[in-house]
Amino acid sequence: MADPKDTLASQLRNIEQATGRTVGEWTELIAASGNVRHGRIVAFLKSEHGLTHGNANALAREAVANGAGGPSADADLLDAQFRGAKAALRPVHDELVLVASALGGDVGVAVKKTGVSLRRKKQFAFVNAPSAGRIRLGLNLRDEPPTPRLSAATGMCTHHVDVGDVHDVDDELVGWLRSAYDRAG
Repeated sequence: MADPKDTLASQLRNIEQATGRTVGEWTELIAASGNVRHGRIVAFLKSEHGLTHGNANALAREAVANGAGGPSADADLLDAQFRGAKAALRPVHDELVLVASALGGDVGVAVKKTGVSLRRKKQFAFVNAPSAGRIRLGLNLRDEPPTPRLSAATGMCTHHVDVGDVHDVDDELVGWLRSAYDRAG
């Protein structure tokens, strides 16, 4: 059976010969298009450049692997989340992640495109900035009654707390974070 890496390399060489563009040129073209998701890159290459699905898929995989699909490093993802009007919220985010990380040595911090997942055996919190005025801390606190500050939520997290300032990261909030952490163990 052929090595998949060799097969891909051969396919990419064939694409270069057939189109007259190098893989690097295709990657630059993809980056310039603004498409960041694999499926959208494939659709773009098929509709705008007439590539077959297989060739578009191979170029999309290569482009995403080489960073043309948008920022992928954690620092780049965080910088993108806290650009412009949201920049003032970065210290609040950093404080929440610092407090959560101090709960135990088993806390995993996974930076995503729209926020940061805090995990143990399972996700116990999610930190994101839905607007320029607040950080939203989502918590998994099943069966916890809501309060004026701790709101019920739907989706991955059962509750959320809106945090507008580092001073809002107080004992009450840390208690909820610890409770969510304990339940995820």
